[in-house]
Amino acid sequence: MVGYSFIREKSDLLYLHKVISEISDKEPSIIIKIETPEAVINLPELLLEGMKSEVFGVMIARGDLAVEIGFERMGEIQEEILWICEAAHTPVIWATQVLETMNKSGMATRSEITDAVKAGQAECVMINKGLHTIEVIETLKDIHQRTSEHRSKKRFIFRPLKIAKKFIDETSQTHIH
Repeated sequence: MVGYSFIREKSDLLYLHKVISEISDKEPSIIIKIETPEAVINLPELLLEGMKSEVFGVMIARGDLAVEIGFERMGEIQEEILWICEAAHTPVIWATQVLETMNKSGMATRSEITDAVKAGQAECVMINKGLHTIEVIETLKDIHQRTSEHRSKKRFIFRPLKIAKKFIDETSQTHIH
């Protein structure tokens, strides 16, 4: 498995495939980490290229991404990433610091519990190792079992996705000319 950090555009993914093919005849599973504004803007193009691989997924690297795009935009952007990956049938890893305080001290904060609920919309939740890792896993399991009865992951009310706007505009212009 290869985790690709700080990917920005399709050419980065093409380069990765080229390098891997030079050293191996096996294609690894690829996880691209979305942690820059460029990766967010280019996500539709990255997904189309990535889905050519047999095993492919997306990690929302929320800590780095929040620093890059601004913490006030994080909720909106992570939601859009979840939407577009769901539409593309691409699994998502919800990453960084889920139940972090609980993992260190044994007690979660209210905001961490809310974050853990939201993490249930992804296919995978990444947690850090800590003194209370088993309790964190048990808590996540309990939260996700309880909240999954109240929602269906695939039932969103879609509004126009800003992530895909640039891609759609470029694609439609290409077909017009």
